[in-house]
Amino acid sequence: MSYPTTWRPPSLISTPMYRYGLWAAVIAYLFWSMGALEIDWHRISQGIPRAGNMIVRMFPPDFSRSELLWRGVIESIQMAFAASFVGMVLAIPLGLCGARNLAPAPVYYVARGIIVLSRTFHEVIIAIFFVKIVGFGPLAGLLTLIVASVSFIAKMIAEDIENMNMGQVEAVRATGASFPKLLIYAVQPQILPRYLGVCIYRLDANLRHSTVVGIVGAGGIGMTLSATFKRYDYDFSLAILITIIALVFIGEIFSNWVRGKLR
Repeated sequence: MSYPTTWRPPSLISTPMYRYGLWAAVIAYLFWSMGALEIDWHRISQGIPRAGNMIVRMFPPDFSRSELLWRGVIESIQMAFAASFVGMVLAIPLGLCGARNLAPAPVYYVARGIIVLSRTFHEVIIAIFFVKIVGFGPLAGLLTLIVASVSFIAKMIAEDIENMNMGQVEAVRATGASFPKLLIYAVQPQILPRYLGVCIYRLDANLRHSTVVGIVGAGGIGMTLSATFKRYDYDFSLAILITIIALVFIGEIFSNWVRGKLR
């Protein structure tokens, strides 16, 4: 009897008939999905020359309206930093309440429900909602980023608390320490490095998202970008896009620098 000389990982579906049947079903579904999209190839063929014309009109980029450009950039940065700070603060009690090993069951389920509900919708959808409530401008963008920051950071805090070493918690609890002291001496040392890293990551994400929510009228440089496309002002649009790319790069460098200091 000959034995195989090379090892192959076992297949997820061992029966060849079922495996090939699943592949055939997936391919058939992809073809059906493409047909259901109702793609207008004639319109696409007409749109490609228009896209080329738009790209040609973008060059050279127009930085002459620097005052309007920098006003939008500063507004986006202010939104990102303010939302990150408020989110960092509000996420702490929500994250503590959302940890199963610290909070009672009713409090846990309510907190988890808030986290799940706030994470259900994309930032653009939340921005549209706040624009309808408070109107166009940076306030809607700020509220949008706060909701996104609180839900994201709170989820990370809750999961870190649930995965922490409970031996240290039990040791502090055995001394008769109160709940606030339990948080300070047993929980905080274990989750603080991770918490700070998540907050820095969220700040970086808010810098990027602050340029997106403006497209639906929630302030920032994205709102200026949307207006330039509506006016067919493509050379200024390219200047804004270059500025957004530079802003994201700077945010990435800053977040990497801070994370390096925290190690």
